[in-house]
Amino acid sequence: MKLIEAIVKPFKLDEVKDALTEVGVRGMTVTEVKGFGRQKGHKETYRGTEYAIEFVPKVKIEMAVTDGQVPEVIETLVRAAKTNSIGDGKIFVRELFEVVRIRTGETGEGAL
Repeated sequence: MKLIEAIVKPFKLDEVKDALTEVGVRGMTVTEVKGFGRQKGHKETYRGTEYAIEFVPKVKIEMAVTDGQVPEVIETLVRAAKTNSIGDGKIFVRELFEVVRIRTGETGEGAL
């Protein structure tokens, strides 16, 4: 099992969620986050005054999937979140050693 974390632009969230649902992702956690990568933030102008936005708003999507789902989920995330501009985001894949469904006590892939 794997835990996939994707950091994407907020306006792509609905498109990404719909695409992941279509490929069989049954659940996800979404968190509003801020950060920066290579773009190091950006500058904006408000009422004639320029100011720096150091941390850019993003959305972090986390989902637990089976090992067999990983390639399709990554491909789906890239396709749905891509805008071909800087700051499209990143995908992280981590090993998931155990999952327990609290309500039933199921463990492993059955708990996903």
